[in-house]
Amino acid sequence: MEHESVCNEEVFSRIYNDIGQTVWRFIYYKCGDEAQADDLVQEAFIKLWNNCAKVAKEKARSFLFTVANNAFLNEVAHKKVVLRHAQMSPTKVDNQSPEFILEEKQYNKKLQDAISNLTEAQRTAFLLNRIEGMKYTEIAEHLNISVKAVEKRMSQALKALRTEIKNI
Repeated sequence: MEHESVCNEEVFSRIYNDIGQTVWRFIYYKCGDEAQADDLVQEAFIKLWNNCAKVAKEKARSFLFTVANNAFLNEVAHKKVVLRHAQMSPTKVDNQSPEFILEEKQYNKKLQDAISNLTEAQRTAFLLNRIEGMKYTEIAEHLNISVKAVEKRMSQALKALRTEIKNI
């Protein structure tokens, strides 16, 4: 039993080699930043090592995805606070018309809000398809779901985006 424990270095290394890249891709598609994905995956594996006695080998994959996702969400929350404070500071002088700047800000806000209002499943499928250029079959393999599920998520995401960003 001890040789199959996550606390065993060989088992831990095997887990890292088997799913490390998958966890990294999952986080990279959420954040779009390689360095941030590296940091979040490293944090997840450190937490797995620190909690190896509490995590069964069969639950390691789920544990890593959950920890990495939670760390990402915590960073997003922190960035929102930083952004809020940055918006309070005086703005720089800009040569564009105030009307254009206002419209651009409104559009960007609507777009970001619309994407953030999608469910996590819809957002992930949408970004993998539209930003990463992955086909539905590739997304299905990556997320371990059926192609029909990807089609449904994309359909729902596009419908929600059209509804929220109408009149632009």
